[in-house]
Amino acid sequence: MNLLDAKNVSKSYVSSNRSVTPALAGVSLILTENEFLGIMGTSGSGKTTLLNVTSGIDRCDTGEIYIWGNDIRVMTKNELSVFRRENIGMVFQDFNLLNSLTIKENIFVPLLLDGKYEMTEDGSIDRLADAMDIVDILERYPYEISGGQQQRAAICRAIVNHPKILFADEPTGNLDSKTSEKILSYFELVHDEYKTAILMVTHDPFTASHCDRVVFMEDGRVTGEITRKQDKASFFDDILEIIRGMNNAKGAWR
Repeated sequence: MNLLDAKNVSKSYVSSNRSVTPALAGVSLILTENEFLGIMGTSGSGKTTLLNVTSGIDRCDTGEIYIWGNDIRVMTKNELSVFRRENIGMVFQDFNLLNSLTIKENIFVPLLLDGKYEMTEDGSIDRLADAMDIVDILERYPYEISGGQQQRAAICRAIVNHPKILFADEPTGNLDSKTSEKILSYFELVHDEYKTAILMVTHDPFTASHCDRVVFMEDGRVTGEITRKQDKASFFDDILEIIRGMNNAKGAWR
């Protein structure tokens, strides 16, 4: 069974003047167990919309979306909320931590929402924080730490419930290159050690080179994909070659 199976998914947005803008046009996508999948495309290609509808943040207009065999399109709002808390982790470009809570309290939030109070006291948070190298900042607040530390805390919060899938939207977009490389090493840790499948949206070839497979999008459609068969450096070169071809056909990558 595929962990995520999206079939012929379409999504359009209606503006205030009632004009319709297609964002996804019949997209199909599969994520297998423990796969690290990247979604690449220019601005407006539909990659973030695809992440939003497959993660249940937004609803698609047509198509089917199954996570672990469950059709999330037929779930009520409350059912989907519970399902997402139990099966999905989210990491965003802007971290989305609560400034009124300490880092440790931020990581606690999913456990408290699910009533898993015992996990706040059994050492789970400390072990996870140790793996992400943030033990020494657990009692500090988000505004007191660096962007890279905030993102590591956000990753801890996203996986504290042991989700089946971790969705990440441009997780290194607000970080410098050195910090981005560190964050990507933590994503690999989540993927390799915690056996969590990851679907990551990115426009950056270096970030994408850490994935097992990369899907490319243009104008709301999947236009191709590439699977890593060798080392990251070779995969990076292969990704760049595809981007050059897209540039020649459509214009500058951004």
